[in-house]
Amino acid sequence: MEYDAFVVGGGPSGSTAAWDLARAGHKVALLDRAGRIKPCGGAIPPRLIRDFDIPDHLLVAKITSARMIAPSSRFVDIPIENGFVGMVDREDYDEWLRERARQAGADRLTGTWLRIERATGKTVVVYRDKESGEEKKVTARIVIGADGANSQVRNEVPATKIPLVFAYHEIIAAPTNVANYDPTRCDVYYDGRISPDFYGWVFPHGKTASIGMGTELDDVDLKKCTALLREMSGLDKEETIRKEGAPIPLQPLDCWDNGKDVVLAGDAAGVVAPSSGEGIYYAHAGGRVAAEAAMAFLKTGKAKELKQARAKFMKEHGTVFKVLRSMQDAYYHTDERRERFVSLCHDVDVQRMTFESYMNKKLTSFRPMAHIKIGFKNLAHLSGLVSPKWV
Repeated sequence: MEYDAFVVGGGPSGSTAAWDLARAGHKVALLDRAGRIKPCGGAIPPRLIRDFDIPDHLLVAKITSARMIAPSSRFVDIPIENGFVGMVDREDYDEWLRERARQAGADRLTGTWLRIERATGKTVVVYRDKESGEEKKVTARIVIGADGANSQVRNEVPATKIPLVFAYHEIIAAPTNVANYDPTRCDVYYDGRISPDFYGWVFPHGKTASIGMGTELDDVDLKKCTALLREMSGLDKEETIRKEGAPIPLQPLDCWDNGKDVVLAGDAAGVVAPSSGEGIYYAHAGGRVAAEAAMAFLKTGKAKELKQARAKFMKEHGTVFKVLRSMQDAYYHTDERRERFVSLCHDVDVQRMTFESYMNKKLTSFRPMAHIKIGFKNLAHLSGLVSPKWV
């Protein structure tokens, strides 16, 4: 079998790349291991829903507010103005994306990536078929590696080591009689007991809820921290449906292609937002630019076209990633700083700018004086010139 493109990984990134390529008339294979559910909070912003044509029936909840909780247990409730944040269950969401790619013309394959062979002068992809257990070989002009944070395809690229947050969550049956639980609100815990360098969360998913945390530190007991979070949020007695964990990259790789026949996308390329850990939108966006780069390569035969994937992504999102990383480094490492961060979120301008940027996936440019005011408040908190204030 000969393909124009062979996509490895059937999450949002790989499925989007396969969908775009198939719609453009290219012969595409989409290889996925199947049977794995990605640990994920499941939040998708309005821009994702618009840009990638996500139907309403996939949304298991619509979030209209967020609660930011400080180490002192004080909190700030932030309304989401002019819209909502959708919540999806990755098991159903990812499968729908894969099936959409198939309906557009991509061949769905189930199995495990093994290697590329180039002895014949062609790019020969070798994978292990899940049903037969046999090694199978197909040729492809371009390979897109969208196989996650522990990507094997990434071995084909001169990649650098990137920081990882190890995320863990437990899916529980949605509470029916817990006072602090709101099925339309996401709760975010900034507390060193839950995570010494990231945060914990309680995210409603309709009939279920996701409770979890993340950290870059190897010596943190993720299950113990999540158990404490469940106790603190009053959810320790609720039925546990399943438990999942996975690494999440928090820094885009310096190079996404091998200058020959491979380009990376999604978690494999490191495109998860620092500070928030948001990955679904950026996975879709990474899959799209990888598909665009692949189509340019297929048209011209010039391997330099593959570099446009990273260039396009970083041009649009690079500044946001830098700002978010700076915020994480500034506020996420002591409880005193976390207390200040949540206190700062009382500011209405901070709230509006945060959610406008999140909803539209770009730094908002509204009201220059608000930017200046927030900048001074930020410096005052970081320098300790002011104390956290609560209203």
